[in-house]
Amino acid sequence: HGCEYMTGGVAVILGETGRNFAAGMSGGVAYVYDISKSFAEKCNMEMIGFDTLEEEDKDLLKKLITNHKNYTDSSIAASILADFDNQLKNFIKVMPRDYKAVLLKRKQKALEEKEVIHG
Repeated sequence: HGCEYMTGGVAVILGETGRNFAAGMSGGVAYVYDISKSFAEKCNMEMIGFDTLEEEDKDLLKKLITNHKNYTDSSIAASILADFDNQLKNFIKVMPRDYKAVLLKRKQKALEEKEVIHG
C-alpha cells in the first residue's frame, strides 16, 4: 500500500512494491524503480497515471538518489548512479491525474503572465 493517500511531496521507491500502490493518491509524485517490470500490475490506477520523465524529473531523481546513497551507503543507489542514464528507463513516474491537471494549469498561467510582462 505504498503512497496510499499521499497528498503531496516526492517519493522515490528503489525496491519492490506490494499491491495496491497509490490507492487514494491525490497529490505528489512517486518515482518507482521497476527493474522487474512488475509494478503496473500492483498499482491501483483509479486516480493516477504514469508519466514520462522530463529533464527536471531526471535532475531531481539524481539528486535524491545521490543523497540516499550518501546518507545510507545504499548499494542499489550506487549501482543506479553508476549507470544513471541507462537506468532511467526503469523508472516509472506516478502522478495523480487531477494533481497533474492543476500543475499544468498553473504552468500555463505563469507562461501567460510572463508573456504579458515581457510582451
